[in-house]
Amino acid sequence: MLKTFDLMLIGVMTAAAAVTYTIKHRTELKLEEVHRLEAEIKLEKDTIDLLKADWALQSQPNRLERLVKAYNEELQLQPTESTALVHAKELPMLKSEVPVPDVTEAKASAKGATEADAKDATVASAKGAGGAAKAQPVPTPAPRGGVQQHGVVEGEADEIETGSVE
Repeated sequence: MLKTFDLMLIGVMTAAAAVTYTIKHRTELKLEEVHRLEAEIKLEKDTIDLLKADWALQSQPNRLERLVKAYNEELQLQPTESTALVHAKELPMLKSEVPVPDVTEAKASAKGATEADAKDATVASAKGAGGAAKAQPVPTPAPRGGVQQHGVVEGEADEIETGSVE
């Protein structure tokens, strides 16, 4: 009886040792992966710092002024006028942002438009005009300044600050 109990204890101890070894091995693998990821993160941060320093050197006003003077004849650069600057909200809508018209409304309006275009074409030909094409409305930019919405004055947060190159 004692031998059977001893054999069972030896089996349990061997199984516990195997489980402990596999857990230790997995932990070491995860620790190596953590060290590798930390090294990659440090490399990326160092690269970002290097690129920021390079950008600071490349965009120095004195350097840019020398380049403008050196290549002025070839590039024929002109100073930007203050009236040429606009806010992003003043730009026209992108084609991807234009809403898609409803097909049923488009068919109904096309049917009505064809009849109206035919009438307009006869009137225009009688008057001597070249066609019945209607002009599309031209989008206008939003007004700058103190338009107030929801208690916030628009344009205050969007101001662009510029510095001078001396």
